[in-house]
Amino acid sequence: MKLISATIAALLAAPVFADALPEGPMAFEPIDGETTVISSEWKIPAGYSQRVVSDESRLDIYTGADWNDMNTVNEDKDDKHTGRYLYRTHEVRPDASNLAAFTGGAVSVVDLKTGKAKLLVQRADWEAIDGIVWTPWNTMLVGEETGSALLADPELPNAKHGLVYEISLRDHTKVKSVDLRPMIGSMAHEGIELDGDGNVYVIDEYAEGGIYKFVPEVYGDLSKGDLYVLMLDTATADKTGPASWVKLDRDAVQISARDAAAAVGATTYGRPEDLERIGNTLYVAITSEHRVLAITLGDTPVVSTFVDGSMADTANATFRKVDNLASGPDGRLWMVEDNKPSDIWVADADTNLDGASDQVRLFASFNDGAAEGTGIYFGNDPHTLFVNVQHSADNNDRTVAISRDLDDEDHHHGKRHDKHDRHDKDDKRHH
Repeated sequence: MKLISATIAALLAAPVFADALPEGPMAFEPIDGETTVISSEWKIPAGYSQRVVSDESRLDIYTGADWNDMNTVNEDKDDKHTGRYLYRTHEVRPDASNLAAFTGGAVSVVDLKTGKAKLLVQRADWEAIDGIVWTPWNTMLVGEETGSALLADPELPNAKHGLVYEISLRDHTKVKSVDLRPMIGSMAHEGIELDGDGNVYVIDEYAEGGIYKFVPEVYGDLSKGDLYVLMLDTATADKTGPASWVKLDRDAVQISARDAAAAVGATTYGRPEDLERIGNTLYVAITSEHRVLAITLGDTPVVSTFVDGSMADTANATFRKVDNLASGPDGRLWMVEDNKPSDIWVADADTNLDGASDQVRLFASFNDGAAEGTGIYFGNDPHTLFVNVQHSADNNDRTVAISRDLDDEDHHHGKRHDKHDRHDKDDKRHH
């Protein structure tokens, strides 16, 4: 009996299917390494194809590259047009020596049914619009990745860094209102994420940046609330372990959440860039440290290293400068690098509960000599990954769809699925 129990315990402790190939809507055989070919296309697995969703020949917002950055689709529930419209931020920045020439930060929209692209909204005081997320109450949040603001928001002219705005839509392609959400904090915003209680998670994309949680006073109303910063209970060399959310001063965070966090001794990381929630875990891309953190959500958060270079190194590819994250239709974490070549990796879940991914595989690689992949995102089709090509060498920034080639039987079983409802079923209790 003791031998059998020991065997069972060993099996439970070991990684589950660590060497098995992924299954599900985006099953793939990993590519054999980073591409060395300068090309306008991605190197992708067999059984996949790619197409340009929109580029600057269809919508050209700026002189030079449009810096397509992050993506989301309309995730509104019970709507016949759910998933039809793809929204993109554009991270173009002003030239400090010629501010008058800058036309302002922008968000665009692509009708995935017709292919038509249009400018959704642009403001002269917006800089480097980067993060974007669809909310459970059917608005969008966008953020400025601005470390030192050059253009002041007239509502909050003393803010030192970037700000978050909430966009309400009419008929999916027209803006009804744009509202500043100052209590979410002034910092260099990139990733934005929400949980089932309507809390908003943001990061400060800075050499010593913090990880934050905004708790609104009322669900779905982001005009008032408290901003918290993550702090480890005990300092460790790798900055992992049990942690706490520490409340910051409401007035101070509107001027500089970075300064407010430093005043309480918050834990900082090397350029946090993106956030993605899968279930009760928040994943954070830490670009300068070449790793992804996993933070358990709730009253007693615990921080662990979910992916780093030691897990993803292969003979022909290295995991570096991880940038944006996406929740895959099968619950895996997808990651794209801010690197040349820019690789897309996929991390399996942590089934043995050691805090780290059980397996990391290389899905795609891109190299045009100047550009990077960014804004990876799964919309309504679980077999299609959207990814932007930013600051391309030919100044033709674009959005690309990488799709699994399906036979008639696959189509019969349907493109849509219950898992990839970005906001989990627990969100519905608020509606």
